Amino acid sequence: MNKFDNIKKIIINKPLKLDCGVTISNYPLAYETYGNLNQNKDNAIMVFHALTGDQFAAGKNPVTNKDGWWSYVIGPDKALDTNKYFIICANVIGGCMGSYGPSSVDEKSGKKIGINFPVITINDMVNAQINLLDHFNIKKLLCVTGGSMGGMQVLQFVASYPDKSKIAIPIACSASHSAQNIAFNELGRQAIMADENWNNGNYELENISPSKGLSVARMAAHITYLSKKGLQEKFGRKLQERDKIKFGFDADFQIESYLRYQGSIFVDRFDANSYLYITRAMDYFDLAKNFDGNLSRVFKNSKTKFLIISFTSDWLYPTAENREIVIALNALNADVGFLEVKSDKGHDSFLLDIPDFLNAMKNFVDNSHKK
Repeated sequence: MNKFDNIKKIIINKPLKLDCGVTISNYPLAYETYGNLNQNKDNAIMVFHALTGDQFAAGKNPVTNKDGWWSYVIGPDKALDTNKYFIICANVIGGCMGSYGPSSVDEKSGKKIGINFPVITINDMVNAQINLLDHFNIKKLLCVTGGSMGGMQVLQFVASYPDKSKIAIPIACSASHSAQNIAFNELGRQAIMADENWNNGNYELENISPSKGLSVARMAAHITYLSKKGLQEKFGRKLQERDKIKFGFDADFQIESYLRYQGSIFVDRFDANSYLYITRAMDYFDLAKNFDGNLSRVFKNSKTKFLIISFTSDWLYPTAENREIVIALNALNADVGFLEVKSDKGHDSFLLDIPDFLNAMKNFVDNSHKK
């Protein structure tokens, strides 16, 4: 049995014109749900995942057999309490966990789509996922939330569908990708494309994989998810299972071994072409571009209540970039709260058990649901 056989999917028949100009239809969107939808259908929360995430935000991922990436947040009595709320999380289009993406099979040729997959945007991802509301007959969500690229999708959702969510919690994100972040993504893409097994994106046809390039891309990206202080405290200059340096290029230091391990396990669960397409979508994200650079105008029609969260040691999406969203919303007299959480865990803080973060999120959602 194929490991993807038990993944929940809907086939979306409604045509979707992508920002690149290509129209897609009859495409799969994989999703997972947690908790139960109540009779009034007013307790639904849509969670958007980050670059290397998927729909398995909680519980056990049936493909990797590991805990869901937001297990600290979603579950009974947790910040997103499955005793109270119905949580929906989809794999973005362009992804590799069952939704329409480069590893999907083309119906006409019977081969993997690969590099012939159309270039997508964050807007395209959101426009695909909005179909889940119709699937569950939900008129309005209680909340949309997510961190990193998930936070970008939250912002795009509220901008595109201003009356479709009561509250929004974008976490550790920004309204446009910075030059620094584009640079890091380009480094990862070039590592993949420099791998001879990439084969111009057609590696699936040759039954090979650019695993070395994808591993390096993951290693480089993983550094940006951490903080200097966190790395120093965890690893410092500790040697890896040796008393002294070996005067070679093996992993002398623990941090080297750690990064190599992170790269090696990543290639077992993620598709290289998906990495190219999703990072490109993140780079193209610029919410105010179509509004003459005025971010406030993006949200002028929204009645959504916001809680924006950042972390002190996040240098990938620093507090200053999150504050720009707050300032734009304040200019509209929007209902917006802001929290900067103290943490030395870097960008990955939104994935971790940090009480101040989790408590703030829980209180905001619970109080909003009561009203």
